[in-house]
Amino acid sequence: MKQSTQQLLTSIQDGLQDKKGHDIVIADISSITEAICEAFVICTANSPSHVQALAESVGEKARELSDARPTAVSGMANAIWVAMDYTDVIVHIFLREAREFYDLEHLWADAELTAVPDLD
Repeated sequence: MKQSTQQLLTSIQDGLQDKKGHDIVIADISSITEAICEAFVICTANSPSHVQALAESVGEKARELSDARPTAVSGMANAIWVAMDYTDVIVHIFLREAREFYDLEHLWADAELTAVPDLD
């Protein structure tokens, strides 16, 4: 994985942990040829307002620490699942029920998964 992608992942992780995101998983899919990006970051939120706060925190940290802005952000209106596309990294912030239903961690069976500890 590229150095710039690693730096972006670190800033995204910081943004999620700053606002108490839960069950953060980084799925490294860079070795999968048909993958749409290098990594997914998946996180669980407690409520729709928590989903929005996490997304805003990720946006702020990515700008501050990596000078990165998403090319697209989807789902802020309903705040059940927000997807933030940083081209090389896609961030998914879910309410628990939606995360369990879509089960993105296992969508790419060959992905290397890294669990990030909760800070609370």
